Amino acid sequence: MSTNGALVTPARVVAVVVTWNRIDLLRESIDALRAQTHPPAAIVVVDNAATDGTGALLDGPYGDGLDVVHLAENTGGAGGFAVGVERALTHVPDLVWLLDDDTVPTETAAAELVRAWAGYPGRQRPAVLASKVVWTDGREHPMNTPRAKPGATEAEKQAAAAVGAIPIRSASFVSIACDAATIRERGLPVADYFLWNDDFEYSTRLIRDGVGLAVPASVVVHKTKVFGSTDVDPGERFFYEVRNKLWVFTRSQGLSVPEKALYSGSTLRRWARTFAASPDRATLRRALGKGLRAGLRRPRDNAAVLAAARPAAREPHAEFSLLMSTYAGDDPSFLREAFVSSTSAQTRPPAEVVLVQDGPVPDELAAEIKRLVEDSPVPVHHLVLPANVGLGPALDAGLAASTHEIVARMDADDVAVPERFARQLPLVEAGADIVGSGLLEFGETPEDVVGRRTPPTDPDEIRRVIRFRDPFNHPTVVYRRSAVLAAGGYTDMALLEDYLLFTRMVVGGAVPANIADPLVYYRVGAGAYARRGGTGLLRSEIALQRRFRRLGITSRTELVRNVAVRGGYRLVPEGVRKVAYRRLLANRTGRGPR
Repeated sequence: MSTNGALVTPARVVAVVVTWNRIDLLRESIDALRAQTHPPAAIVVVDNAATDGTGALLDGPYGDGLDVVHLAENTGGAGGFAVGVERALTHVPDLVWLLDDDTVPTETAAAELVRAWAGYPGRQRPAVLASKVVWTDGREHPMNTPRAKPGATEAEKQAAAAVGAIPIRSASFVSIACDAATIRERGLPVADYFLWNDDFEYSTRLIRDGVGLAVPASVVVHKTKVFGSTDVDPGERFFYEVRNKLWVFTRSQGLSVPEKALYSGSTLRRWARTFAASPDRATLRRALGKGLRAGLRRPRDNAAVLAAARPAAREPHAEFSLLMSTYAGDDPSFLREAFVSSTSAQTRPPAEVVLVQDGPVPDELAAEIKRLVEDSPVPVHHLVLPANVGLGPALDAGLAASTHEIVARMDADDVAVPERFARQLPLVEAGADIVGSGLLEFGETPEDVVGRRTPPTDPDEIRRVIRFRDPFNHPTVVYRRSAVLAAGGYTDMALLEDYLLFTRMVVGGAVPANIADPLVYYRVGAGAYARRGGTGLLRSEIALQRRFRRLGITSRTELVRNVAVRGGYRLVPEGVRKVAYRRLLANRTGRGPR
C-alpha cells in the first residue's frame, strides 16, 4: 500500500468504537470509518449504557452492517473496550482498531496503519500502531501524542523509520491498531480500570518485548470540547489516576522493573505539578488517599466487572455442534460408544458433529470412523488433518469448522448420560458462556465406577479458584464458540490446553457455570495416573504458570505456590499420586487443590 492509501495487502481490520451519550460524534465517527480507503471488515460498536438515543440509532437502518453490543451499565472506557475487543476477535481479524466515539479518522487512517504493520522490516509484526491525533484546529493533541520509546536502539529507530514511524512504548485508545495475534496471547483490557490509564496498561502489556509504532501518516481528529492537558483534573479522575497507576506499577505485566522505576518517577512529578497548580488541594489529598488504599487490592476479573453490564443472551432451543477429536491411539469400540452416547442416545441431540481426525489412523479405526459418518443420525463434518498436531490445535481446527455458536465437547473414549445436553444447553441459552458438569470415573465399563468429580457451581467460586486449579472437567463442557475464539482458542499448551483456555475465558469476562451432577462417564483405565505425572507434564505445568504470570492472572507468590503444589504432584511416584488423587480429587465436592 502506498501512502495515498492504495491497497496492496489483504490485512483484515476490525474497528471497535466505544460510545456513551455522544450520538452526533458517534455518527460522524462511524461515517468516517465507512469511508476508509481500507474499509474495516467489521465495525463493532459498544453502546456503553447510553441514554441519548444511541441505542435507537444503532438498532435502526443506520446500524445496518454494524456489530452492536448494548451494555446495561456504564463500564467506562476500559470495560467497553474489553467487551469490544472480545467481540472483534470473533470476526477473525489481523488488526483490531480501537477508537473513541469522539475520534474521526481521516479517510486513509486505517490504510496507513496497515501499511506500517505489513511493511515493518523487523522479525515480528508491530503489536500496537498509534495514529497521529490532532484537535479540531489541526494542532497535535497533547493528551494523545505518544512519546518516543525511552532508550530505543538505533536498529529499532531504523526499522520504524523504514515505514515512516517512530518507536513508542505506550499509546492511547483514541486510535490504536492492535495485532490480533498479540491480543490472543496477552488477553483483553482490564475492565476494572474504568477510565484513566486503562490504555496505558493495555498498550504497554501488548508492546512489551515487541514493537510499538507511532504512525504520523495515519491521522485522526479527536473532537474533545477543549484542547486538553496531560495533567489530571481534581476529584474523581485523580482517584482513578492514583489507583490505576498503582495497579500498573504493582499488578500489570506491561512494564519491566527499570521501566516501572522510570514511569513512577514521571508520574510523581506530574502529580506534584497537579498539586502545585490546584486551587483545591484538599480534594486532591482525599482522592490521593482513597486511590492509594484502593490500589492495594487486585483489580477484579473482567467477569465480575461486566456481569451486571452484559445483557442476558437468551436463545431458547438453540441448535449446537458436537466437537470430537480422534487420533491413532484411540480404540475404535470406545470411539463408537462415545459417538453414539452423544448423538442418537441423547434426549436433545446435536445438529451436527464435527469429528476431527488428528493425523493418519490405523485401518481398523479408519473403518470405524467411516461407519460412524455413514450411519450417523445427524450430519457429520469429518475433518482430516494431514499430520498429528495434538489435541489443542485439533480442537481449534474443529471450532473453525463448526457451524453453530454453541459447541459441546466430547472425548473419544468417554460416555455421555442421555440427558447431558438437555441439562446443559438451557444454561448456555440463558446467558452462560461455558457450562461444565460433574463426572464419574470408570474402569472397564461405566458400571465400574471408581471415582467422582464434582465441580464448583457458584460463579464467584469458579472465578476465585481458577487461578489455582481447573474448576471445569474438560470432557463435560459446553461453550459459546465466540467466547472461546475471543480468548484465543486452545493454542498449543500440551496437556494443559483446556485449563489455559478456560482461565483466559473466565478472567476475560466469560460467564461460567457448572452442574454438580455427573453427566459424563470418564474412562480412566490403565495408565491414567502415569499420564498425570512425569517430566513432560511438569514442563507443561511450569510453562502454564509462567503464562498465567505474563498475563497478570497470578502474582509471583501464586506462581511459586502453584508450581510447588501442582508441579510437586507431577513428580511423586505413581502409587503415591494415585492415592492422593483418589483422596483429594476423584471424590472432591468442588474445593481443594488440583
